[in-house]
Parts: sequence; structure tokens; C-alpha cells
Amino acid sequence: MKKGKIYQSLSGFYDVKSDGKVYRTKARGNFRKKNIKPIVGDIVEFDITNVNEGYILKMLPRFNELIRPPAANTDQAVVVSSAVEPDFSFSLLDKQLVALEKQKITPIIYISKTDLLSSEKQIDFFKKIAKDYRTIGYDVILPVEVDDPHAIDEVAKKLPHKQSIVMGQTGSGKSTLLNQIDPELKLKTGEVSKSLSRGKHTTRKVSLLTVNEGLIADTPGFSSFDTLDIKSNELKNYFPEFKRVSANCKFRECLHVNEPGCAVKAGVESGTILKSRYDDYLQEYNLLKSQKPVYNKKRGN
Repeated sequence: MKKGKIYQSLSGFYDVKSDGKVYRTKARGNFRKKNIKPIVGDIVEFDITNVNEGYILKMLPRFNELIRPPAANTDQAVVVSSAVEPDFSFSLLDKQLVALEKQKITPIIYISKTDLLSSEKQIDFFKKIAKDYRTIGYDVILPVEVDDPHAIDEVAKKLPHKQSIVMGQTGSGKSTLLNQIDPELKLKTGEVSKSLSRGKHTTRKVSLLTVNEGLIADTPGFSSFDTLDIKSNELKNYFPEFKRVSANCKFRECLHVNEPGCAVKAGVESGTILKSRYDDYLQEYNLLKSQKPVYNKKRGN
């Protein structure tokens, strides 16, 4: 039996790398019965007959897991948020940051397509966003020119000896960024359709690539993102700036919604906590609180 890491998942096949070789495998039959689904990044034990035929027999425990994009055992994530085409979204960025905080994955915010900004006022707007999120404690990379070598080098320096993931909305420039870091990759990229607001000829599979002595996943984009696997009363734990001041709340289990003496709401009033972040928190909290539990239906129903 061999041991290796899943480097690519596509149409029920899993490419597993072990001892410098890649083997094409499938999951054993009882995985589906047990509702076990291997994903990229999983460490697995497998058996083979040749490099093109093998079966995954066992999955080792994951230390984290992302559902969207599907990846396991990730150290850090480059969150590519476009300034325009598609337009920048505070809500989408904050949802992604919440998902990463829950899985204890270090986020790196990369604001793409700043070269398409047409005025100093727009550029200043994104400089303020970068400053605000850095104040929270996030690492933010803001390119200031076309193919900004400094920004690209900043991302590249964070990759060695780590498993990273590039995530972001369809058309935000994930594959473009990877091509800038390593032109040999030659990943397909595409402009956003102005009528559909969807990327064309973009990534359709999840795979791990070796880039600058690290592993990095180029993943399919998405047009929406949710955090519905989080309980409403736990959401506050994934906003670092809330956690820092919550000890000063009047009530120990303060949800930062309607409670008096709330230090988070006081921070919003004083400007030390971003109103946009708090508004996103309230919106997501109310959504999570109102959702109905999903029960598994019996077979045959």
C-alpha cells in the first residue's frame, strides 16, 4: 500500500502523488455508501496495479477543509478580489474571510485589476480598503501598476513550503495572477462576459500546482459564496476585531446585535470597527439565524 497526496480531482478520478510519481486512482466502492468524498489536498493510502489504475483505500484525518472551493489541509489562501469587472464586494470578501477564519487558514487579500481604475479617487478608495483591512490584521497586497512586479513578488515570497489556495469570484484574475508568478504555467484565462457577468474559458477543475517551491491550488471561480455551515451564535468568533474587544461587552455571550453595553457596537460608533464589516456580520447573522435545519431524506423518498 502506498501513501500520497491528491493533486487533482476530476470526474471521479484522483491523481495522487507519491514518491515523485503521479498515479491515477478512483475511490473504493464503499466510500460513497459512507458518504466519504476525497478532495484535493487529502493524504490517502492507496493500492495500484499500474500508474493509470489504482484505488484509494483509506483517507487520513484532515486538519482543515474548505467546501468551496473543495480543498483539504490548506495552510493559506490568496483571496483575489477584483476592483472592477466584476466590481469589488465587501460582502463577498468578508464571507470568504469568515470561511478561512473558521478553518484556521491564513488569508492573503490580493486586490486585482487596479490597472483598470480610471481616477485617483478610485485608487484612493482601494488604498483605504487596504489600510482598513491591514488594521484588522489581514495581509493585503494592492498592485499600483499593470503587472506590478513588487505585488507579484510579494505573493511569490509567501508560497515556498506551504500548501496554498487561490480563491475568488469568477473573472477576478486568479489564473492571471498565477501566470504572472510563473509564466510556465500558461493557465487559461478569460474576460468577464458583460452580459452574463461570468468568466469564459476559465478553470473547471481543482488541482495542485508546484509554484515557487510550494503547492498552490488554482480553483474554479464562483458567482456567489455562502457560510451556511456556521451556526449563527458562532459567527462572531470569526471576526478577529470583534474577538479583541468582546471581553469588554456587558454580557459574556454577547452576540453584538441588540445587547446593551456591547463593545463591538461601541467600536462601530467610534470608527475603530468598520461599519461595512459590522453590516456584513448582521446580514449574515440574520440569514444564519433564519435558516431551517436540513434533514437527510430516507432512501426512496
